[in-house]
Amino acid sequence: MTTEIEARRRPTAGRLLPISLEKVPWWALILALIGLLIIYAMFTSEVYQDTFAFLREGLKLTVLITVVSFSIALVLGLITGLGRVSKNPILYTISTLYVEVVRGIPILVQLIYVAFVVVPFGVRFFNGIGEFMLEHTSWQPLINLALYLHSLDIKNVNMVVRGILGMAFAYGAYEAEVFRAGIQSIERGQMEAARSLGMTYFQAMRYIILPQAIRRILPPLGNDFISMLKDSSLLSALAVRELTQLGKLNRARTFRTFETWNTVALLYLMMTLLLSLGVKAMERRMAIGRER
Repeated sequence: MTTEIEARRRPTAGRLLPISLEKVPWWALILALIGLLIIYAMFTSEVYQDTFAFLREGLKLTVLITVVSFSIALVLGLITGLGRVSKNPILYTISTLYVEVVRGIPILVQLIYVAFVVVPFGVRFFNGIGEFMLEHTSWQPLINLALYLHSLDIKNVNMVVRGILGMAFAYGAYEAEVFRAGIQSIERGQMEAARSLGMTYFQAMRYIILPQAIRRILPPLGNDFISMLKDSSLLSALAVRELTQLGKLNRARTFRTFETWNTVALLYLMMTLLLSLGVKAMERRMAIGRER
């Protein structure tokens, strides 16, 4: 009897195991095939090689803008998120006003507004502070600072800097909501227990609440980083020479529309897919950690 059962369990010679076609990631295979074809064309076609060489600096600038902008947005989002959960009515009102206003305006409009309204106003504001300091101080270090502030010129503020400030300002509101949700997901009893042990509100938030909240919000933050990488293409409206802008310039100089935008699209896709795989790996690792 046992021999018959074992014989049934053994696959017969030459018989293939059934494979469910539904489980095959066809989308990934199609993307891999298209990517391989374009990469092959890049290595064999002079047109693609010239296109990639022209876009290389834009690719570097895109990554730089995304990393710097997202770092500033994280700090701004953390501060605003803490204000959103604060019981102080002034902090709560200012934080909520910032979040609601920014989330209600398209990012492209915000970038243009920051670049051509906020930054020039800020330069004039610092010019005024420098002029005021020159009139009311005689201490040499302050005089040097006043001279520097007074000499600031809007023409010297690079569009890359304006774009980074605009992206950080826009995404700070979204990161604030991510931090707020993460903080509020922690049980209230933990804050009460920390306060009962003699911790201040800020100590409890720093040592108890925030470490747990940040662990939970890492995947959403990773997704927002991917979104910012793609939205950095909006900086082409400010003539920032990032990947999309250089794609426009390459098409204008060579009239190679097909090759140019194939390369631009593939570069964005490769970056976002790699980051998406990283976020998924992070989610799996965190899920295993919670199971333990």
